[in-house]
Amino acid sequence: MHTTIPNAYDNDDARWAAVQARDARADGCFVYGVKTTGVFCRPSAAARLPRRENVEFFASAQAAEAAGYRPSRRPAADRSALAQQRATLIAQACRRIEAAELPPPLDVLADEAGMSAFHFHRVFKAGTGLTPKAYASAFRARRLREELAASEASVTQAIYGAGFNSNSRFYAASQELLGMHARDYRAGGPNMRIRFAVGQCALGAILVAQSQRGVCAILLGDDAEQLVRDLQDQFPKAQLLGGDAGFEQLVAQVVGFVEAPALGLDLPLDVQGTAFQQRVWQALREIPPGATVSYAEVAARIGQPKAVRAVAQACGANRLAVAIPCHRVVRHSGELSGYRWGVERKRALLLREAEGG
Repeated sequence: MHTTIPNAYDNDDARWAAVQARDARADGCFVYGVKTTGVFCRPSAAARLPRRENVEFFASAQAAEAAGYRPSRRPAADRSALAQQRATLIAQACRRIEAAELPPPLDVLADEAGMSAFHFHRVFKAGTGLTPKAYASAFRARRLREELAASEASVTQAIYGAGFNSNSRFYAASQELLGMHARDYRAGGPNMRIRFAVGQCALGAILVAQSQRGVCAILLGDDAEQLVRDLQDQFPKAQLLGGDAGFEQLVAQVVGFVEAPALGLDLPLDVQGTAFQQRVWQALREIPPGATVSYAEVAARIGQPKAVRAVAQACGANRLAVAIPCHRVVRHSGELSGYRWGVERKRALLLREAEGG
């Protein structure tokens, strides 16, 4: 009995045609089992084609295993070649996104990669740590910040340098990319309102700041005044406002999370960073309390196993202590590495999480 598969390959004839063509677009849509060998394969597998009468189809690998099939054991070289092919396709898609004025539609990117939209979306996110849409936003934001940082360029030049072919399209996206108007960003945020408050927790002084888009900084230290100066350095012309009673409750929520990580922390964040940094930070947020990973493991999770040093730099650039838990990253040996807010604070945070606090 065949499992119903709600996709373009919704009948056995279409699936068999995909297997014969070794169509990579069908990967992720179904697998096929070979009765004579007892193994199952993905549609694009380079295995020798079986006879049609010996093939049956399943919606997933789990379904095939439940029917008694085992995964095909192709040589490691075959798997490496597939991984390299996918990496090349994802790199091409990234360049395509970066060169476009507007993010290309998902189905267009998938068709160019020779995959179904569903499968391409999954492969792209596995390879980059971001969805195609999120990658496009992060790349455009980085380019825009770089162009605005160039003092010799006008705002109009920065708009075109960042890849926008018209002012109207830029201004429709600028608030989303920068959290403020471009002229305000270049000037250090003169029209930006940031509410903040400084409190005390078991780790010392803590500063929590919130822009119009969300929490933009959680800083730890020994000197409360130094934390305020650090915030001023990021946006020297922004309007810094002391938090009211309602804002104090938000600070109390952050302090409560520091004291008892098991409570969790669900806050809107204003995360600003490069595409690579956002991939790292997203991977960090997926590490559960009480667990630790190495820099190499984070690099592997975002699909760039050789970028260990860059991962460490992204951790160091994090301005959202505990909300983006860079304290959960340690050396390969398990020993504690550096931490922006001090190794002892890192040790204390990990101890609390290990104890289920």
